Amino acid sequence: MAQTNGNDPFSPPVSQERVVITNKHGERLVGLLHHTASNKIVVLCHGFIATKNDSLILDLAEALTKEGISVFRFDFSGNGESEGQFEYGNYRKEADDLHSVVLYLCQKSYDIAAVVGHSKGGDVVILYASVHDDVGTIVNLSGRFDLRKGIEERIGEGSIDKINKEGYLDVKDKSENASYRVTKESLMERLNTDMRAASVSISKGCRFLTVHGSADKTIPVEDAHEFAKHIPNHELRVIEGANHNYTSHRKEVADAVVDFITSNVTV
Repeated sequence: MAQTNGNDPFSPPVSQERVVITNKHGERLVGLLHHTASNKIVVLCHGFIATKNDSLILDLAEALTKEGISVFRFDFSGNGESEGQFEYGNYRKEADDLHSVVLYLCQKSYDIAAVVGHSKGGDVVILYASVHDDVGTIVNLSGRFDLRKGIEERIGEGSIDKINKEGYLDVKDKSENASYRVTKESLMERLNTDMRAASVSISKGCRFLTVHGSADKTIPVEDAHEFAKHIPNHELRVIEGANHNYTSHRKEVADAVVDFITSNVTV
């Protein structure tokens, strides 16, 4: 275990531990546990083609541990250090991964104060809350409401027709190297994932916060307003001028998340 926050005399001591959890498919999920003196813990979920080491995830972990709340951040299957095949879709599977994490932490006597997801991770935590009622506070950062939108903007114009015709598409990076493959099956999984149905299925007993940047060019802020219309016990926070990753608004997004969680948590 490595000690962190050691240079800040005002922050509680935090230890880090690498944890491996097996999901329902027998794949090993790798995560980092930031343990404070409290058994209250927040699970952080990364977005598309990101990892547990995404800078936004790291900033949120630091903000929460400074409040004395433990944090668990992990790689979904097929991402980062975790086992499994990367897929373009996998929304439901990632919600299952999250369930494996929640079960593990509960077995270790942690009290899960909240689950937080960014971008695709925001959709995953919504899907999770629509099926499971074991976490009372959920935070969606910049999730997409209509998963039929935003596809060709990311993987290329005409890509849906090409996938339907050929069965797959290799998406290349700026150097023209294949970055990842989109199969017809994974595309259909995304197109058939109904976030409206998931939203209205969330229990009224679940406290729900959506945060979104007004200048988000990846997923429009209108999506956040749609979640606000459909999720029963919902609070919306729009951060003026913030982009999809809150690049220049890290303090504002961290404050919004911490304030919402700590308003209902005694550390």
